[in-house]
Amino acid sequence: MGYTAVHPVWGRLDASLDDLGCGRAWTEVHRVKGLQLACPECGGRVFARASQHRVRHFYHQVRPLDCELANESPEHHLLKLELAMAARAAGWRAELEVSSETRNWRADVMVLDENDRPFMALEAQLSPMTPDEARMRTDRYARDGVAVCWVALQDRPWERVVPSLRVRFPHQQGGTWTVWHGMARYMWAPRTLKAKAKWVHITCPLGDAIKWILARRVRIHTGVNGTVWWTASAYEELAVARARMEAEAEAVERAAAAEHRRKEAEERAAAAAQRRRDAERRARERAEERKAELQRLSGFFERTGLGVAVWGAFTQMVRSASGKAIRYGDLSPAHGNGLLVYARPRWENSGFNLAGVVCPDPGALARWPAGLTILVPNQTWLSRIQAAARSSLKVAVLNPTTGRALFVRVTPTPEVAAVRSNGPDRA
Repeated sequence: MGYTAVHPVWGRLDASLDDLGCGRAWTEVHRVKGLQLACPECGGRVFARASQHRVRHFYHQVRPLDCELANESPEHHLLKLELAMAARAAGWRAELEVSSETRNWRADVMVLDENDRPFMALEAQLSPMTPDEARMRTDRYARDGVAVCWVALQDRPWERVVPSLRVRFPHQQGGTWTVWHGMARYMWAPRTLKAKAKWVHITCPLGDAIKWILARRVRIHTGVNGTVWWTASAYEELAVARARMEAEAEAVERAAAAEHRRKEAEERAAAAAQRRRDAERRARERAEERKAELQRLSGFFERTGLGVAVWGAFTQMVRSASGKAIRYGDLSPAHGNGLLVYARPRWENSGFNLAGVVCPDPGALARWPAGLTILVPNQTWLSRIQAAARSSLKVAVLNPTTGRALFVRVTPTPEVAAVRSNGPDRA
C-alpha cells in the first residue's frame, strides 16, 4: 500500500494531504465507484481506503509482486508518513513517494525548497542494504543536487557510512517517535587535555531531529574512524578545538623530545670528543713514557747492540713467553749490568718480583742465582753465555727478528769447570 496515486485528470494524489495535493477532497476518491486510479510505481489499478487507525492510503486491487509500493510493510508505511508529517510540521513542503524524471531514484519523502525543487529525501530504510549500496544510492541523489537522510528502526551496517537516524516506535498510539542514534553531541568538560572527550548520541523526538536537519542547524560530521552522524556546528568547533589543543600539545612534546634528542646527541658528541682527547692524551703520555724509557735504556742498547726498532718486538715476546705482566728495572752491576725484568701474574694485584735479566755481561756470571732466567735476543748472545757459564743457567732466546723462542739449560764447559775447581788464584 502507498500514499500516492495518479488520477487521469487531476494528476498526482497524496493521501497524506488534506487536499490530496491537487485541490480535491478525500471524499472524492474514497469509496467512489468507477474511479480510475493508478499506482505511480507499477501503473496497476488502486483504490482509496483508511486503515483501522484512520491512516488514509491507496491499495492495489491485485498486489503485484514487483511493485515496492504494493509490498511495503506496515512499519515502513507508518514511518514514511511520520517523516512527511515531521517535515511539514517544521514548515516545509513534503511529498510522499516522489520519483525523479529519469526514475533513477524514488524518495519515500521528498522535501521541497521554496522554489519547489527537490531539497532533501527522507528514506525509511527497513529492508537490508549493504554499505556500498547505501553509498551508491546516496551518490545518486547527490548527482541531482538532493541531500538524503536514511532512517532505520534497527542497527544496520550502512548507517555508519551515510547520513542516518535510528528511531523507535511510540510506546502508545499517538505518541512521539524517538531518535536514539545518529544525532550526537561532543562531551568535553572541563575543557582541558586531562578531561575525557567523546561523542555521545542523544535521544530526541523525531520531529525535532527533522526540523534541525532541514533548517541546517545540524550537519553531517564524519568521525576519525569514518563513521557518519548529525551534529551541531558548535559541537564540531568544540571537537576541532580539542583536536587543535591535542595537536599543539603533541607539537610541544615533539619539540621537547627533539630538544632532548639534540642534547643527548651533544652530550654523546662531547663524551666522544672527551674520549678522543683522553685517548690522545694517553697516547702522548705513552709516547713520552716510551721516549723516556728508551732514553733511559740508551746505554743498554749501545752495549748490547739491541736496536730501538726491535725492542718492542722483544718486549712483546718476553710478555708472551712468561704469560705475565712485566716491567723493566735498572741496569744492575750485581747482575753483570744486565737489565732487570720484574713480573707478576696478570690476574693478581700483588707486587712485581724479579724474574729475569736481559743480556748480562757473560764475565759476571760466577755466582748467578740458580732460579733467575737470562733473556737474550739471538744465538750470538746465547754463545757468549754458553762460553762463559760457570754454573747451570736458564736461558731464554727470544729472537724478535724471527719471532721464535728457544729455552735452553746451559751448563759450564769442562774447561770453565776446571778453572772454577782450581780457583782463580791457582792459574
